Amino acid sequence: MHSSRVCRALVLLYLIAFAHPALAQEGDRALGETVFRKCLACHRIDTPDNLTGPNLQHIIGRPAGAVKEYKYSPAMQAKAAEGWIWTEDNLKAYLAEPQHVVPGTKMAFPGLKKPEELSNLIAFLKTK
Repeated sequence: MHSSRVCRALVLLYLIAFAHPALAQEGDRALGETVFRKCLACHRIDTPDNLTGPNLQHIIGRPAGAVKEYKYSPAMQAKAAEGWIWTEDNLKAYLAEPQHVVPGTKMAFPGLKKPEELSNLIAFLKTK
């Protein structure tokens, strides 16, 4: 009986230690929509229109430089030539430090520094 309780306690500790960070990384779609307001000056997501930046419809899984009607910087064109894909990880890295990830990008945004903002924004982008 005692070993059963110990086993359950260990399982519970494991779940707390390892499941909780995974849940935190999922992000909140509604909060991500709020974070996306920072992007609205240059990007659209509900229409195929391009502004200063390309539209971000269906960005997750899309190759870099794939919006045909948009003129990308030579730096982003080089990423596209490398076959770079906008995965969740690539987006998180780029949105945290655009100039570091793609030196010479036209995106002047300094980046999102809070991990929860990045996770929330990615959760929102996944729905569009």
